[in-house]
Amino acid sequence: MRSPRIPLTIAAAAAASLVLASCGGGAEDDGATTGTLDFYTNKAAWEPDFDELNATSESGADITLDTTGYSDAAQYDAFIKQSFRTDKSPGLFTWQTGPSLNELVEEDLIAQTTDIWTKAVDEGWVSPDLRDSYTIDGEQYCVPMNIAYWVMYYNKAIFDEQGIAEPTTWAELDAAAAQLADAGITPYYQTSTLFTFQWFQQLVAGTDPELYNGLATGEVKYTDPEIVDIMNTWLDQEEAGWFSDAGSTVDPAVGLKQGDYAMINFGSFFNGSLDGAGMVSGEDYDMFVIPAVNEGLEKTPVAVESGPLCVAENSSQKSLGLAYSEWWMSPEAQTAWSAARGDVAFNPQATVADPMLEELGTTVTGEGYELYDRYYEATPTPILTVALEQFGAFIANPSDPVPFLEAIQAEADDYWADQE
Repeated sequence: MRSPRIPLTIAAAAAASLVLASCGGGAEDDGATTGTLDFYTNKAAWEPDFDELNATSESGADITLDTTGYSDAAQYDAFIKQSFRTDKSPGLFTWQTGPSLNELVEEDLIAQTTDIWTKAVDEGWVSPDLRDSYTIDGEQYCVPMNIAYWVMYYNKAIFDEQGIAEPTTWAELDAAAAQLADAGITPYYQTSTLFTFQWFQQLVAGTDPELYNGLATGEVKYTDPEIVDIMNTWLDQEEAGWFSDAGSTVDPAVGLKQGDYAMINFGSFFNGSLDGAGMVSGEDYDMFVIPAVNEGLEKTPVAVESGPLCVAENSSQKSLGLAYSEWWMSPEAQTAWSAARGDVAFNPQATVADPMLEELGTTVTGEGYELYDRYYEATPTPILTVALEQFGAFIANPSDPVPFLEAIQAEADDYWADQE
């Protein structure tokens, strides 16, 4: 996998904040592989879920997490970076994939997990495709804390009333959308804020995964004819009335429940929102993997979102953190995590309480599917910031896509010029 690159301004800031870490600080690994592990996370709301896992990790690995959660992202990032300068580097902590992880790896601040990944892949505990998201210069770092597959949720009552079966090809999906629109039912949910990238991601990766990957590396331009053609397909669908009011303030789960639209492209964590809205999994709503736009592709691309658990290279609990990381990849750990979070497990051998999520995990890690990084993680941050704004503007006022793409490419040109 290609090592991610970061803009020089970010690299300079990272070097300034972390340089002392590479010159000193940290503590010698005490070598312990059992005991109490200090764990820091930027997901304070998930503390009860991690605490719930302690009973399983105590019996399965003889390790107990002592969890400290942060709710302020900036404060958390500052704390973690500062900790590398001291003898209190965390034995286990949450972070992000992409450029921010690469910064820490380049400073030799993150412990390698290559052996853990090799075992997990050999045991069939994880898809080799997922390993790519954790690979930098041929080695693996961290393990996935959680995972979400981006799929299509749908209102079962609407599909049943219209006699629509789950589409298995892009042509069938288009036919379903056209039928719904003709019946006065909006086919798809959309928003002009934050989550503005899903349909672009789906159209590009589903047309040509290499084209999609090329955007992330700068080898493909947003103004290339292939991308313009894809955006014009999106424009045609917008003009056909296939998407919901982009400015609606109705909760997406509530909107699907009350039939504001028939389908919504979202991560598999959305089950929790739908359950909270009073919909019953498998009865009121269901999901399907979105077919590839290009039916000639050998495998159906599936977007994956994943956040890592990392171990500090200079932590006194390095061995303990790596021991927990290895256990975390196991079916036992992922079964317990899925039960605590009510979400899909990345390990296809884990038991998932929700049959729908269990089937999804087994399906996308099997033959005929390939995982790719969600656009949000795959795209360099400066380009992503502009792209989210431009996609949002396009969604709010669908029109000739070229000016929107030119704005994104202008930022991309500046970014990639800094890498030369």
